[in-house]
Amino acid sequence: MKVIRTNHRGYFNHGWLKTHHTFSFGDYYNPEAMGFRSLRVINEDFVQPGEGFDTHGHRDMEIITYVLEGELAHKDSMGNGSVIKAGDTQYMSAGSGVTHSEFNNSAESQVHLLQIWILPNQKSLKPQYGQLHLSREQKLNTLRLFASLNGRDNSMAIRQDADVYASVLEGGKSLEFKLRAGRGVWVQVAKGQIEVEGQELRSGDAAVLEDSGTLKLKGLGTESELILFDLK
Repeated sequence: MKVIRTNHRGYFNHGWLKTHHTFSFGDYYNPEAMGFRSLRVINEDFVQPGEGFDTHGHRDMEIITYVLEGELAHKDSMGNGSVIKAGDTQYMSAGSGVTHSEFNNSAESQVHLLQIWILPNQKSLKPQYGQLHLSREQKLNTLRLFASLNGRDNSMAIRQDADVYASVLEGGKSLEFKLRAGRGVWVQVAKGQIEVEGQELRSGDAAVLEDSGTLKLKGLGTESELILFDLK
């Protein structure tokens, strides 16, 4: 198992936006951090009150926004307009091309989110959109699937053979995840601290495994939140 510590990420303070880049993104380039299998981007963003991302375009990328704190207003060229709140996950397949914007409409509170990009299994497809709310109870001490290739188990259907799980893990509670041969698993700690295969990971840390077997996760401290990617 390989562990990537939070201080190995790229970091930028733009004033309105404080952001950590797990993989090469924008002005951050690290030839040893270009992605993991189909997982291309994990950005941890803190958007200040009254600020946001102006309208911009993407294509051929599966984009997932996972809100940890606050609320983010979304608009796109497909006609979607919504407010993504803590506990919400939003999915946008850029496909042949889409423009969108996101803003923190609060005058007082920042928005804390993870922006995730996954490479699609086909290019130039019709753009699509989805949104899912997961309560704390739905994620508590379990791995809750929220994105998958065929949208099984009421998850969001994405265009890649990638299963994406969320968990809120109480201190002292343990989970196991069975790894399938030929696939890779990336565990990203979003909040708190956990133990993975006997190694302690804190917020911003990640663990990577590429082997068959059983992965053991344990909550440390009071309560932690993590995302697990199971990738072809």
